[in-house]
Amino acid sequence: MSRSAAPPAVRAVKVAPSILSADFANLEREVREVLDGGADLLHLDVMDGHFVPNITFGPPVVKSLRRATDAVLDCHLMISEPSRYVEAFARAGADWISVHVEAPDDLSATLGAIRAAGARPGLVLNPDTPLERIRPWLDRVDLVLVMSVFPGFGGQAFMPEVLGKVRALKAEGYAGEVSIDGGIDARTAPGAVQAGADILVAGTAVFGAADRAAAIRGLRQPAA
Repeated sequence: MSRSAAPPAVRAVKVAPSILSADFANLEREVREVLDGGADLLHLDVMDGHFVPNITFGPPVVKSLRRATDAVLDCHLMISEPSRYVEAFARAGADWISVHVEAPDDLSATLGAIRAAGARPGLVLNPDTPLERIRPWLDRVDLVLVMSVFPGFGGQAFMPEVLGKVRALKAEGYAGEVSIDGGIDARTAPGAVQAGADILVAGTAVFGAADRAAAIRGLRQPAA
């Protein structure tokens, strides 16, 4: 009798709830619930009111979360001069610090400062930014965050055309993790996973769900 073929391996996909969609009056309870429900890390969107129109929070919130959990804190800095602040975010407890390639700053110095501060550096590119902009830096970052909406504006629809960047990074053998952020929910997650995304950043799809554990499982389902 011939031996049956082994089933294909299931690729592990991480889910990173974005705390901007949480109830900040009960933030510790909120993050504990999603982490207990299976989330792998927490995504922290930092906005300065300059690089993007909105303002969110700074290192004090990161520090408070660090005291509340040992989960990975992934800080996405949507700010104009990240090099001025990466050390403060690292001291506050950020594990990963990602900066925009579009930010008017010294990218080489910023990435070096992140690594020197003990955090893992990442690069972010907006939907209309070509992949070529970050290729010179890929060997210096542990994460690439592909935006599937324009940062700083709520209520935008997922932009499927950015999935080509995810596919290209995977096809080119990028060794770090590829994350995707913007409009990720049970409907859009399958395409992101099929394109090769390692991390799904989701806000309302997780924190807005009545059953957050089920919502997290639903995002992972396309990976099976």
